[in-house]
Amino acid sequence: MQTDAQDAPMLLTEHLAELRRRLTISIVAIVIGFAICYGQAEFLFGLLLRPIEDVLQERAGQMIFTGLAEPFIVYIKTGLLGGLLLAMPVIFWQFWLFVRPAFRGNEEKYTTAFVIAGSLLFVVGALFGYFLVFPYGFRFLLLLGGDDYLPLLTLREYFSLATRMLLAFGAMFETPLVLVFLARLGAIDAAWLRRNRRYAIVVTFIVAAILTPPDVFSQSMLALPMLALYEISVWLVAAMGKKKAEAAAA
Repeated sequence: MQTDAQDAPMLLTEHLAELRRRLTISIVAIVIGFAICYGQAEFLFGLLLRPIEDVLQERAGQMIFTGLAEPFIVYIKTGLLGGLLLAMPVIFWQFWLFVRPAFRGNEEKYTTAFVIAGSLLFVVGALFGYFLVFPYGFRFLLLLGGDDYLPLLTLREYFSLATRMLLAFGAMFETPLVLVFLARLGAIDAAWLRRNRRYAIVVTFIVAAILTPPDVFSQSMLALPMLALYEISVWLVAAMGKKKAEAAAA
């Protein structure tokens, strides 16, 4: 049974202190992940290059760098990217611990599901972009130059584009988790999602246009899965609402 002290709302300073604590733990996890990944940064960057290697060879293109420190900086960023991915379960765990007081009742049983679902959705989204979008999207962009131009891509430019797209696909695949989370808070319901579907479609394509290269293929490959995930979210929120109504009636 909760005490009055536990039921009392937290002060703003307490919220800020709790936020700082959760951010500190998340940053420490990323740093530890970076320490693990930096020793394999060259190998990891090689994996990041694989989707574009075949078409570069076809075009007799090369990966180049234009600054003395560019390879070192790129490997540092590759280690950070690997550290971020390794720390993802910890980040989701800390986020859940921070927002859990906003829920009513015993929500402990959702902790493991939230961490696992959030981490898996992010990884699945990143892998979707890596295996299905990168090879075809990068081929399309490189072939646009025709045979009259030799592609010379800098390490920094390619890493920036590839990382932005990986994180974009990973983040966008969190859509069901975010919407179910908001529904659990009571901020939205299935009827609201259906009513605002047209706006979701517009926003989806705008976000896809911002996060991907300026070609229709890459934008569609991000937008279409997002729309599918939105429809899955509508079904999940509706099922959750129905179950909640049945429980209330019982």
